[in-house]
Amino acid sequence: MPVTRRNFLQGGLALAALPRTTKALSSLTKSPQDELWYLHPAERWLEALPIGNGRLGGMIFGGAGKERFALSEATAWSGAPGKNDVNPGAIEHLAEIRQLLFSGKYVEARDLSQKHLLGRPTSFGTNLPLPELQLSFEDEGASTQYRRALSLDEAVARVDFRRGEARFSREVIASHPDNVIAVRLTCSKSGQLSFAVGFGAITIPADITTDEQNTLVLRGHAFERLHSNGRDGVALQIRAKIIAEGGNVSAARQSLQVKNADAVTVLIAIGTNFGGSDPEEACVQALSRASRKSYAQLRAAHVADHQSLYRRVTLNLGASSTASKMQPTDVRRKAFAAGTSDPELLALFFQYGRYLTIAGSRADSSLPLALQGIWNDGLASSMGWTNDYHLDINTQQNYWAAEVCNLSECQTPLFGLIDGLREAGRRTAKEMYGAPGWVCHTVTNAWGYTAPGWGIGWGLFVTAGIWIALQMWDHYTFNADVGFLRARVYPVLREAAEFFLAYMVPEPKHGWLVTGPSDSPENWFLIPEGERCAESMGNTVDRVFVYALYSMCIEASKILSVDAELRSTLESARAKLPPFQIGRHGQLQEWLEDFEDGEPNHRHTAHLVALYPENQISSRTTPELARAAEVTIQRRMNTPNWEQSEWGRANLVVYYARLLNGDSAHKYLEGLVAKAADDNLLTFSSGGIAGAEQNIFAIDGNTAGAAGIAEMLLQSQGGEIQLLPALPSAWPSGSVKGLCARGGFKIDLTWQNGALLSAAITSKGGGDTPVRYGNEVLALHLRPGEVTRLRPESFKRRG
Repeated sequence: MPVTRRNFLQGGLALAALPRTTKALSSLTKSPQDELWYLHPAERWLEALPIGNGRLGGMIFGGAGKERFALSEATAWSGAPGKNDVNPGAIEHLAEIRQLLFSGKYVEARDLSQKHLLGRPTSFGTNLPLPELQLSFEDEGASTQYRRALSLDEAVARVDFRRGEARFSREVIASHPDNVIAVRLTCSKSGQLSFAVGFGAITIPADITTDEQNTLVLRGHAFERLHSNGRDGVALQIRAKIIAEGGNVSAARQSLQVKNADAVTVLIAIGTNFGGSDPEEACVQALSRASRKSYAQLRAAHVADHQSLYRRVTLNLGASSTASKMQPTDVRRKAFAAGTSDPELLALFFQYGRYLTIAGSRADSSLPLALQGIWNDGLASSMGWTNDYHLDINTQQNYWAAEVCNLSECQTPLFGLIDGLREAGRRTAKEMYGAPGWVCHTVTNAWGYTAPGWGIGWGLFVTAGIWIALQMWDHYTFNADVGFLRARVYPVLREAAEFFLAYMVPEPKHGWLVTGPSDSPENWFLIPEGERCAESMGNTVDRVFVYALYSMCIEASKILSVDAELRSTLESARAKLPPFQIGRHGQLQEWLEDFEDGEPNHRHTAHLVALYPENQISSRTTPELARAAEVTIQRRMNTPNWEQSEWGRANLVVYYARLLNGDSAHKYLEGLVAKAADDNLLTFSSGGIAGAEQNIFAIDGNTAGAAGIAEMLLQSQGGEIQLLPALPSAWPSGSVKGLCARGGFKIDLTWQNGALLSAAITSKGGGDTPVRYGNEVLALHLRPGEVTRLRPESFKRRG
């Protein structure tokens, strides 16, 4: 009889009365801490398990009779670089639209913005899903003792089951060292592996052939007509090579057949011509190299490579009940959603965010994490969003965990994208605004798109480039890498500052320097006449990012001893930026005027970037503004039908962590896992929100959720390291090792009964830093590589 949830749970009750269990059932329910596991195959994409090597992605379904590998590749993009993306009427009508906005004629300005400012992409494109590779087995009866799992520690997906007297096992890895997906199939009895290998439904133009009786080959193009013209996109190739031990392998026209093998290794290579590569050469070389190694060698190299990153951080948030730990992950998550306390599930969710970052983004990746990372469910790419790079929060959230969670090098491909935006954005700055420097807007793609988006209300977010460039600044500050600041960060920031110095204009009432026309993503306000508008001058989110940009440039110019004249200009311009304002409801104003929200339940709270990721509002330094930020949150959450989203819930975690309210941060973390994560713990954007007809995977909830947990335990903005700044009462005792702080420090923490027990602070390059615990601050000076150990008494005031 197959193991079902019901008979598993019934069996669990019976086990409680028995002195010992059988070895088979014990192994079925045993679960390492860093593992997702299930007692049935995946039927839906959001039940399958993700693997990745920073470029190749796979979702493993684990069927006993039919195995499905949903394949994806980071550079499998439709579209092409645009030549006429900027609206030709933009520069001519810019001053007129600004004057209309300053005069309060928002409807007229909105209509002109729609006509003359929005971008006009002809072949924007999207990352596309690739066909599934399917293994169809000769079914010889029902399977029992089924178990499917993903080890986060090893980055290995595994399927085990019995059929009669035979024990079948599969492992799947996405090897970064060997640049292939490798599948290993074994059986306890010889000659039992017989299956066909073929591709599933194909939605792109493609041909399938075989090569040398043991390799299946798909040649195709990433063409589609929803987001591009149906003629632009990369050429691609997929090769699946069968290496059988015993039995035989034969080829049909579009499939391979394995008969009576003892063990089988399937090697999968994918290549595209992105960046001028030869897809066939890439696939053939990868398979040739991998074929010369045994699976054991491939696996060992893969695990060592993965663990060199994954094992940098460990987290203990306290013990869950034995009953919770004995449950499969899907059952466990549902119990958690019903109210069961499960701190180990939250620790697993944290490590899962790190796992996905490693699997999706490596230092040598050609492109950074897109909306769905390197994976693709075919839903985002087939609706209005596209599976692209959303620069009004989502791409940033994809990398919020990278620095603090000790995965700094995983940000490297993002920096390459930013360099491309800088280059392409010079043309947009000149053609659209008549300004020097560079600019980009709400969305971009693999082809360097920097013009505004094509929709009113969201397309004109003009400080998107600053926001994404903050990730470069974070990389500098977390690593104290002056060489990186000089070579990579400062040139990007300097050119952005040149743009905004030329672009911003004085607001007539106060003389404040303001941006505009610009959107506060992706929200609307009500004008006195009652109409909804979105474009304005001087919205708060722009003010936050321009202030941050100028401040970063000023600090960098001092560190690098360059551009003294520019520094003085930036200091003068920064002093003319609008102040933060508190509105009639006690809220932080989102716009220069105290407008009512056009959509009070809206998912975006862009002006709260002043709280996180910036540090321009904080409970300690600006308590009145911090309270206004909290009022803003409460008003959104208290409005009926709040537009819940995975990234919005993650925002609430980091917001409350910065507000030093650990219990509220924990509440919204629970909501993220319970209400915006599916059975495979991947987060999703809810159906019915932002045009989605069904739940659609988005990686930002996983990565930003992990960052939120880290932020509750450690903060380092504002020039000091803060230990346990937002520790919730739900985690009275625990520990974390390996988190990173700005200034080049690594932090280990242990706490007990809600209080710090010990801390170890390691300096990578040496330096001074204040360390705060509660209201006490200790000044430290550390030599390179030095470790200092602190206890609560270290912070006692000296008389």
